[in-house]
Amino acid sequence: MKIQSQSEFSHHKVTLHSEDSAMLLQHKSRAVAPQGLDTIHNYYERLVLEEIRHQSSRSRNDEDYLADVACVSLNHLPPRYIRYDVDMTFFLSPQEQREMIDKVKLAVTEAISYVSLRERNADGEVENISQGEG
Repeated sequence: MKIQSQSEFSHHKVTLHSEDSAMLLQHKSRAVAPQGLDTIHNYYERLVLEEIRHQSSRSRNDEDYLADVACVSLNHLPPRYIRYDVDMTFFLSPQEQREMIDKVKLAVTEAISYVSLRERNADGEVENISQGEG
């Protein structure tokens, strides 16, 4: 049995059959990052994880909760990709560092509230939650 799904991109229609979808999901990338690119990361990730652990004892024992709160938090912060953490501390003024930490604290606080509210409403109630840009 073929299940079809269609989506439009520009003016082209793409039809995927269930076999195609399964194959795409099983595809493993063979591309290897050039040496040195494996050090690239979002500077906020470590800060967010540390702040979540600081604000929520639940995050120390519940990896799914930690991941949910981290994703919501990071989606409300601007990406800051770097190779080495020392690069950020070297190039930022003390005021900019403080502002980043304040943004992280606020994003994590709001994400914890958001995830907790979603869990409480998981019984199927209609939710009207607006998450503004952080």
